Amino acid sequence: MKGKLKELIGEFLRYVVVGGIAFVVDFGIFTLLRETLYRGRADNTAVLVATAAGFVAGLVVNYILSMVMVFRKESQQKQGKTLKAVLIFAAVGLVGLVITELLQWLGESYFLTTSLGTSLGGLGKYAVRLCVTAIVLVWNYAGRKIFVFKGE
Repeated sequence: MKGKLKELIGEFLRYVVVGGIAFVVDFGIFTLLRETLYRGRADNTAVLVATAAGFVAGLVVNYILSMVMVFRKESQQKQGKTLKAVLIFAAVGLVGLVITELLQWLGESYFLTTSLGTSLGGLGKYAVRLCVTAIVLVWNYAGRKIFVFKGE
């Protein structure tokens, strides 16, 4: 049991690194869109498009790096390279996208109207994004571990 737990913790930590790299891509696209195409716009379209574009780019990076760095066992590699696994991996990501969109919208709609949110000024939307990303990171790992790489 201890060896299995240690292995699981190591795998999760590698996933955190992969998630961090995917987050940089995700956050970079989100920021690029928010600060260029949607600069100064606070409407829902700007939030949704920037969030979705960043999330999809991060998802692609996450899949590639997960296959290389996280789920490295031969059986996991075999499981992860099937069309069904790729679709489930993407479906977990789509659920993550819905969670991301919902929490980002709620965070920007409600948190930014509080005294703490307004004291952060323009940085508030990014503080919300960081919190949302941490929540979705846990969902993505657990969902992929359970539904794609089950039994490993």
